[in-house]
Amino acid sequence: MTITENGPAWAPSAAFADASHMSGFMRWLEQREGLHFSDYNALWEWSVKEPGAFWAAIFAWGNVESPTPYRTALERPDMPGAVWFPGATVNYAAHVFSHVRPDRCAIRHEAEGGTLTELDWLTLERKTAAFAASLRKLGIGQGDRVVAYLPNTPETIIAFLATVSIGAIWSLCAPDMGAATVLERFRQIEPKAILTVSGYAFSGRAHDRSAEVSQLLAGLPTLSAWISMDAADGVDPGTLAREDWADLTAAQDVPLETTMVPFDHPLWVVYSSGTTGSPKAIVHGHGGVMLEHLKLLGLHCDVGAQDVFSWYSSTGWIMWNCQVGGLLTGATIALAEGSPGFPDAGRLWRFIERAGVTVFGAGAAWYTLCMKAGVVPREQADLSNLRMLGSTGSPLPPEAYQWIYDQARADIWIAPIAGGTDLAGVFLAGSPTLPVRIGEMQCRSLGAGVYAYDDAGNPIYDEVGELVCTTPMPSMPLYFWGDEDGSRLHGSYFDTYPGVWRQGDWVKITSEGGAIIYGRSDATINRHGIRMGTADIYRVVEDMDSVDDSLVVDLEYLGKPSCMILFLKMAEGATLTPDLEAAIIAALKSKVSPHHIPNRIEVAPDIPYTLTGKKLEVPIKRRLLGQTMAEVATPDAMSNPGCLDWYDRFADDFQAG
Repeated sequence: MTITENGPAWAPSAAFADASHMSGFMRWLEQREGLHFSDYNALWEWSVKEPGAFWAAIFAWGNVESPTPYRTALERPDMPGAVWFPGATVNYAAHVFSHVRPDRCAIRHEAEGGTLTELDWLTLERKTAAFAASLRKLGIGQGDRVVAYLPNTPETIIAFLATVSIGAIWSLCAPDMGAATVLERFRQIEPKAILTVSGYAFSGRAHDRSAEVSQLLAGLPTLSAWISMDAADGVDPGTLAREDWADLTAAQDVPLETTMVPFDHPLWVVYSSGTTGSPKAIVHGHGGVMLEHLKLLGLHCDVGAQDVFSWYSSTGWIMWNCQVGGLLTGATIALAEGSPGFPDAGRLWRFIERAGVTVFGAGAAWYTLCMKAGVVPREQADLSNLRMLGSTGSPLPPEAYQWIYDQARADIWIAPIAGGTDLAGVFLAGSPTLPVRIGEMQCRSLGAGVYAYDDAGNPIYDEVGELVCTTPMPSMPLYFWGDEDGSRLHGSYFDTYPGVWRQGDWVKITSEGGAIIYGRSDATINRHGIRMGTADIYRVVEDMDSVDDSLVVDLEYLGKPSCMILFLKMAEGATLTPDLEAAIIAALKSKVSPHHIPNRIEVAPDIPYTLTGKKLEVPIKRRLLGQTMAEVATPDAMSNPGCLDWYDRFADDFQAG
């Protein structure tokens, strides 16, 4: 089918919309509270005008248990510093295990080699209880930090649930991250225990991390316990005794005892990318994360107890946390460990069928990779049980929507989301009650007062502006670890518009209520006074068969004209010819803007990415403006740090010439 931009390309049938949890929630509000909403936009308007009432409704609708009553849902609406549900006592793990059913699988896991295993709810609960009891015996208690250097396996989820069940605070890094980068994160929070693996598999290769584990053990002086999930051959434990994971989870008859904690008790610490400067250690609370994920997954992604939910992620990305959140709804979650491209680019499509996935998500880059590789998903797997495809990490280009409808399923619900690590949730999302328009996210997330602001701080529609959120959300950071006076938290989100969260993205809110992200506002291409998001340029350039990927930076100098440089990673076998260069310029002139034509087009060996799939636009821009590579980029926070040397040499030549 041929789709015109702004569609709609898909619309829910009446039966599909009525059967959704979103419609069920609206009926629940009418029956319980006497609140009637004619459509989603009316529901959203209420949710941001009455945030206390809305989040109290999510608390009740989600069956969140608190043995103590809360005084009010939103006691203080300040940003930062909102006070949510004072008096309530909750526990993330307790809510997860309220869904235990003997006849239901809790976790499916596919190793990179293709082995598919299952863990039922009773076994998940038993192993969690056993490990929680073991942590207590090791002297770990409420408020202590437990850190982990682990891959995307069921064991990692068991360790997380056990940690938070006793009120300890969890923090996780992926084992593909270097020791120096991990230490920069974990040292901030002074952990008492660490879990590790000494190796992992990726792209068909075994990666030995014993040296990195040795460095972690030596570099974290506050540790009193080291728990290894494997034999740990080659690891130097220093003065720490090795505790064996199998032994600590072997008990068969230990009941799960959860510690109920205040609503805003820290649940985990996650980290900003750290590609420039010290990573922020972001603290989120039990209650806030539960409510946000019940809303995001249960309503916006329509995940319920009968679903199999999967969002492909490494453990170094906030989407791992989101994937685990599927357990809060009672759903089965399905983990795909290892590379999405091994043994070939069709791997995850086959995984969807094998694991029985009904709701699936991945980074936008994965969809474009499949599209570029010529993958035909409907030929790879039976996708008839798949109800929704989600996307995040970067804008999903319109061409990817078209490709999904043409090559996967013509009647699939596509629901990209946008939010981030900072709030462990979303500002923009999908809804099973709304149409899909090509290139757009369907709606502003419930409870998120999202607007596009112009330069004067006024809301605008059908124009590009700064993405802001004017209402507090319970999953916003409690604080940054070590930020005693809150100045770093304030400077990260609230220094531009006092009392209003600034996300740092360019967005357009449409008159229909949809949204389009145009890239980071700090990476804006500003030519002749006309601003343009980088996503517009990537969409046109990367649509060309000869181009595999691209990066654009606009260099602005005092007293000098700006210089826009377009870096291209060519497709295999392709070269940058004068004809191709002319075609790129012509396409940008006609499809983007005649003002946004690169001064230079350069072929690079690769495009630099963070571990969470974001292009290093700002770091490369800063390097070209004269800062050193060590000042602007941290190799261990990147998925492909080997390409930095090329950009370093290019910057030297550029500045010299």
